[in-house]
Amino acid sequence: MNAPAPPSPKFPARGGGGVIASFRHAWAGLIHTVVHQRNMRVHLISAVLVGLVGSGIPLGLAEKVTLIFCVLLIFFAEILNSALEHLVDLAVQQFDEKARLAKDAAAAGVMVLALGTVVIFAALLVHNWDVVLNSGPQIARQVALGLPLTACIALLVLPRLRPAWVDVGAFIAGAVLLAFQAMRTASSVFTALTAGLLVVAGAAARTRRKEARGQKKTGSSPVSHHT
Repeated sequence: MNAPAPPSPKFPARGGGGVIASFRHAWAGLIHTVVHQRNMRVHLISAVLVGLVGSGIPLGLAEKVTLIFCVLLIFFAEILNSALEHLVDLAVQQFDEKARLAKDAAAAGVMVLALGTVVIFAALLVHNWDVVLNSGPQIARQVALGLPLTACIALLVLPRLRPAWVDVGAFIAGAVLLAFQAMRTASSVFTALTAGLLVVAGAAARTRRKEARGQKKTGSSPVSHHT
């Protein structure tokens, strides 16, 4: 008689329940996607540029809502795409054409949303071209402060290990630049969006450093996804 199969191991506890725990798990999923998905890092930097444009040029309520919704929708799609990739890799342990098609279809959905956002962004700029032409000083100020701020955020999400003081310096410099930019912002909502993206980038840098320390202790090589 065959011996009974051993029971499947239970999933480990996730540190309690409640709203706070749910938010912590969701935050961890967001940061994990930024750390391990190259396209998510590209979307994050693009969202920073959108936030700088929105906080530098006075736009109507409809335009603001449209841009913010597009940014959040792309983030949502990229996170779902990452989750689907993990599920496919978990279910299929070897190459399967259907698994590849599933991943390609999910990536195509994100690409369509990204291209649509670019078209919407261009259409809004064309529709408000008179406002753009009359906002020369504000645009110059946004460029002077926004480009270094974008560089700081790009450095934080760059998938390479750096000395800790580099990440800390980039985060502080980004916060200072954002504070100066907020003094004369055209939209506090877009400024808050940019601040949130800076926090996400800082958390991603911190998580990457923690993962590198853990891999160094276990002797495993770092794993990074590029889709």
